[in-house]
Amino acid sequence: MVSHPQPSDQPSLAHRPASVTSRSTGTRRHRTPRSHTGGSSYRPQNEFPNFAQTGDVDIVINADGQERRYMLHRLILTQNSGFFEAGTSEDWSKAQSRGQNSGVGPGNTLGSIGEDEETGREQARSTYPGAQGGRFIWRYELDWGNKEDEVPMLVQKQTQPTMFGGDQYRPPPVPNKPAPPSHGFLKSMSNFSAMQSASHIAKSNSAHNTDSDIIRDYDNLFRIFYNYAPSLDTVNIAESYIQCKSLLTLADMYDALEVVGPRIDHHLLQFQGRLWKQIAKYPPSYLKLGYLARSKVIFAEALVHVVGQWPSGSSQLRHTVPPDVLEVIEDKVDDLHDLKMRAEAKLFRLTLTTARGERITPTNGYMDWLALSLFRQWLAETTTPPPPPVPKTPDSGRNRHAQHLPVSSGTLFRMLGTGGSSYLARDELKRFVKLRPEDSSRDTLKKFEKKMDEIKALAREIVRPLNKSYLELDLVRDGGGLGYLTCTRIDEGDYPWD
Repeated sequence: MVSHPQPSDQPSLAHRPASVTSRSTGTRRHRTPRSHTGGSSYRPQNEFPNFAQTGDVDIVINADGQERRYMLHRLILTQNSGFFEAGTSEDWSKAQSRGQNSGVGPGNTLGSIGEDEETGREQARSTYPGAQGGRFIWRYELDWGNKEDEVPMLVQKQTQPTMFGGDQYRPPPVPNKPAPPSHGFLKSMSNFSAMQSASHIAKSNSAHNTDSDIIRDYDNLFRIFYNYAPSLDTVNIAESYIQCKSLLTLADMYDALEVVGPRIDHHLLQFQGRLWKQIAKYPPSYLKLGYLARSKVIFAEALVHVVGQWPSGSSQLRHTVPPDVLEVIEDKVDDLHDLKMRAEAKLFRLTLTTARGERITPTNGYMDWLALSLFRQWLAETTTPPPPPVPKTPDSGRNRHAQHLPVSSGTLFRMLGTGGSSYLARDELKRFVKLRPEDSSRDTLKKFEKKMDEIKALAREIVRPLNKSYLELDLVRDGGGLGYLTCTRIDEGDYPWD
């Protein structure tokens, strides 16, 4: 498998055989006019997708009432796809040749005992029916199978001479396609469409013509093999997601993720801010896509969201991703939980001291102790589910200052990290002080506010690590309303494919 080429709209000459480069370049630049006296000087096309002069792999895609034909190079296909590397291997060709010559007919030959390897190779080539005009031709057609829900896949065909001297396609007597790679990601997924965590994505996908999508996906697959940029939507990111997911599915079938994945990564990253917003909306979907494409940026961005919301996304990920992906998620969830528990413990133990360094108590600093008590009461009520409702009484509105609805951990720690008037604002402190009329002077209120500001400053330092964000998403501009923490850090060793 070769490394992924740099994105380009033009094919790289380094990835093409010398004969292909020279012929195709010459054909484009120096066109010789047809001769009307001695026949035609027209030469067959020798550029993508039809290398008529140098190609040795004939591929036919029949879908949606259309036929797309490709004459490509075994060298290029085997460099980019494990499927073609196995299907066009010497051992595979010999097996097909032996199966072809096992019956009774003029083409049957028996190999001599003791033949050397070179003689055997030449015999396999000479007896293989795909050999035409001095070239050894492999033929593939899209096999739709007998079931409507089957994913069509290319199968290798042979040409068999007929009694009229023509050729007809006939599947070889041996199994007609190599086994797909066992390590493929989608082989461990019961349904890749589970990536679609939003109903509008599913509806958009179902509105497409499946057969037309197959033609597009195969064309994009072969374009990437020949270092052309794939034809993917560059305007609608939801549409682009569907196309990228479909292309990755196909690439996984043909063991070509290492080549296709970087192209998908490059294409999606061009959306920049819109991509980060989409990942925030559908993190499980993009986590799977990022894993398939081996995109560290997309995978890490989605993983931060998934860990922060866990276990809300577990139903979409369990049994649909490999165990090593789940292991990374669960490890990060445990790390985040431990970080929160340590911060909460420090917050509840937070205290003030006197000028002598003594802890504040009701006897050595009554108003300071009241400020600490109010803070701890607020913290307990915002982190604890409310008790069962009680019947209303005429006096139920007296303690409204102490009634707080629980908030998510992300919202709580962001409030603590912001400080100021984000919680226990001045009006609430004023109501609290007025509960004791003898202490409700303006002077007392100012001292009380000053002590509360001191407490908030200490709390802000405690929660600082939890308020870090390792997202590309701009939380100030686009992340409003996130009720979970985004402080999960993804290190180099955390990517499950490394």
